[in-house]
Amino acid sequence: MARVLIVEDNPANMKLAMFLLESVGHSVLCATTAEFGLTLARAEVPNLILMDIQLPGMDGLEAIALLKQDNETCAIPVIALTALAMKGDEERIRAAGCADYIAKPIRYQEFQTTVANRLAAA
Repeated sequence: MARVLIVEDNPANMKLAMFLLESVGHSVLCATTAEFGLTLARAEVPNLILMDIQLPGMDGLEAIALLKQDNETCAIPVIALTALAMKGDEERIRAAGCADYIAKPIRYQEFQTTVANRLAAA
């Protein structure tokens, strides 16, 4: 199965995402800040990154821009995990380099389908 990096500062959201990924056999790497997420992405080169957008310090959009500029990480697909659900947010997030978008609160079926589809496409 795949190795997935989750960058999420909310413990409940992290625990849920970890459970959903591990329940279908994926291995999970976890970071609670964008800076640590970038470090893990460069060191481990996961198959997929789930990135919260609203993070303390560097936000997810800044982190995605850095991932996409780096030759080692630019090909890793990124799915945004975010509570930003206003008109225009999805377009802005996709324009930043996200392959997909999952709105919070996380819905189990949507989460599993989006992750599976993105991994199949990669």
